[in-house]
Amino acid sequence: MPTSHATARSPLATPRDIGAVQIAGVYAEAIVDAAERKQCRDEVIDEMTRLVDEVLPSVPNVVSVLQSPRVATSDKAAIIRKTLSGKVTTTTLNSLLVLADHGRLGILPEIVWELRREVDRREGRREALLTTASQLDASEQADLLKSVEKSLGMSLAASFTVNPDLLGGLVVRVEDTVYDQSVATGLVRLAEQLKQRSIHEIQHRRDRLGSA
Repeated sequence: MPTSHATARSPLATPRDIGAVQIAGVYAEAIVDAAERKQCRDEVIDEMTRLVDEVLPSVPNVVSVLQSPRVATSDKAAIIRKTLSGKVTTTTLNSLLVLADHGRLGILPEIVWELRREVDRREGRREALLTTASQLDASEQADLLKSVEKSLGMSLAASFTVNPDLLGGLVVRVEDTVYDQSVATGLVRLAEQLKQRSIHEIQHRRDRLGSA
């Protein structure tokens, strides 16, 4: 049975700099290799994700210093050690020091993105973008993802987007392939359910406006 796996972001949903992506992919593969040897892969990815999503945005001055070509590599390494030593795994710390030494801290967000993609590849999950006509909550997204995986017979690393003008209720894109209802007949019922949901929501809003 395929395992559901949703991601907050997906390369299918957001355009990125191709050059940075390729370089980030090389570093991500090396970091995952190192983390797997130390049996701390998930911990390293969580630490680096939090660093990009939570820690660095709260200290923008540090970000500018770490990314500046005018700051010596030794100074950047000192900042990283002082800030993170004892707070993250040795693998995470060493990975950041290598990135500082190679002048690649500026693409750290891309590297973190590629870390998740590398793990998805190793675990057999394929990137997918699910587009619905209305917003789904986390539980509904999980249920829909399970149904799509079952219908397509594959495990997906999925992100979700909303297109209110979508007439069919659901569009599923897996990497370079778009699955419509003729290709994946199991999606017909799912699409119809989402379409009816959108119709009901529109009617509900009209009724509320009418009563007002």
